[in-house]
Amino acid sequence: MGKPTGFMEIARVENPYRDEAARLRDFEGLHIPQPTDARRAQASRCMNCGVPFCQSDFGCPLNNLIPEWNDLLYRGREREALERLLTTAPFPEFTGRVCPALCEKACNLESDALTNRDNELYLIETGFEKGWIRPRIPRKRTGKRVAVVGSGPSGLATADLLNRLGHAVTVIERADRAGGLLMYGIPNMKLPKNAVERRIHLMETEGVRFLLNTEAKSEIISEYDAVALCGGAKKPRALNVEGIFAVEYLTAATRAVLSGDVPAINAKGKHVVVVGGGDTGNDCVGTALRQGCASVIQLEMMPAPPVERAANNPWPEWPRTLRTDYGQLEAIHRQGKDPRIYETTVRRRLPGAIETVKLKGFDPIPGTEQVLPCDLLLIAAGFVGCETATAAAFHVERNSRGNLLPADGSHHLRDKLFSAGDMRTGQSLVVRALADGRAAAREIDRYLKGDVQ
Repeated sequence: MGKPTGFMEIARVENPYRDEAARLRDFEGLHIPQPTDARRAQASRCMNCGVPFCQSDFGCPLNNLIPEWNDLLYRGREREALERLLTTAPFPEFTGRVCPALCEKACNLESDALTNRDNELYLIETGFEKGWIRPRIPRKRTGKRVAVVGSGPSGLATADLLNRLGHAVTVIERADRAGGLLMYGIPNMKLPKNAVERRIHLMETEGVRFLLNTEAKSEIISEYDAVALCGGAKKPRALNVEGIFAVEYLTAATRAVLSGDVPAINAKGKHVVVVGGGDTGNDCVGTALRQGCASVIQLEMMPAPPVERAANNPWPEWPRTLRTDYGQLEAIHRQGKDPRIYETTVRRRLPGAIETVKLKGFDPIPGTEQVLPCDLLLIAAGFVGCETATAAAFHVERNSRGNLLPADGSHHLRDKLFSAGDMRTGQSLVVRALADGRAAAREIDRYLKGDVQ
């Protein structure tokens, strides 16, 4: 374990945010990395619990061996710690930035939990900096060819593990850059695109082939020994009013950051309303502020969560409590108040404005209508499964939730065809998509070896 009394002597300290005024001027990273001594001190707080809930079903979906690599980090054996982390975690540079850290919420220290996310990010970035991360090219190839459709988290995880197992993997991506939502669905300040491109380049060096600007068709099934559909849950939930879907807006923003051009959808000088209180809605708030919006409001249909855990939400479950994320903090700094308005939805569009109404449950409350200025309405109300066109292209039926989930709960749809990630399970977390992609890769590997018919 770490230092036996570390958790009593050393307080939890996360990587701090950059000052709001400074970070609102650019799309650079949100946090300030801490030096080696600080990371080792934080790792020393790990108690190597008899029951490590951090790597249980309540904690890390990847089952990361968290006490082990925290102990190695504390002892200064960083390369060994990184090797232990990479045993289960394919891309710590992604999860170390965007994972909500289920492991920390399940930590036995509860609100004083380990800084696992910051620790794993330190390890992987140290590995890249010191040249420890090198291409891992399989010594032997199986002669089997696999196509992975989609290069988001599940697609990359599926491709990465299949390649390590010796299969020849081709990733087919309709966009001009690989990464899926890692590239275009998450803003640069939250996940720098050079980190995504660095990983893509490494995978190419390891033998994974990427076909960009390419729409996958069912004909590819005859060309490969197996096909994994990893296209995500991209069908957005619509409202009864016209607006711009959040991912379309975030994609335009990222393209502009990468090219240096003016965004195709620009919030500059506009009154922005974001419908949706989740992570994507928060990313829209932060992006609109950086683009220089006149104001931003975030509407949420549900009531505000409680500040403390409710009785029916005990530890080590994920706490369904009020969380104020970076975008909301920036809005408070810029506008002087929280941008969120709860139990409210859009009733109709008006010229340069919207009319909202308060809700009780999901029912409008008469007489609570209010007009708010709105030049740009962004819809971040979640997703309702995979795109209909994708399912039709491969002649597979979506289930009642819009997903490609086989009836037996596996990843095997039929014959050579498999599914993974959000396309299979519905909208979820990056870390869960990574775990499901790796599970799909193992299932595909067994199929290719003839262990599964």
